[in-house]
Amino acid sequence: MKLLLTTLLLLTLVLTPSFIQTTMAGSSYCDSKCKLRCAKAGVMDRCLKYCGICCEECKCVPSGTYGNKHECPCYRDKKNNKGKPKCP
Repeated sequence: MKLLLTTLLLLTLVLTPSFIQTTMAGSSYCDSKCKLRCAKAGVMDRCLKYCGICCEECKCVPSGTYGNKHECPCYRDKKNNKGKPKCP
């Protein structure tokens, strides 16, 4: 039993840093892409929020400040509960 717990603990210590680094890298990618996407938005905080959500799920953000959604079909096809586009 102690061997199993020790093994799990060591495995967790080995895998955790790589997971945290990957998560942080993905977050900075989305932050920078969404800042560009939302540069001309009227309601910047809302745009950044929804762009960030869509980016994390889709792993991409269309180029430019408007349109170009054909570059990222997942981003394009996300809908809110009213059936309107979720992603800016």
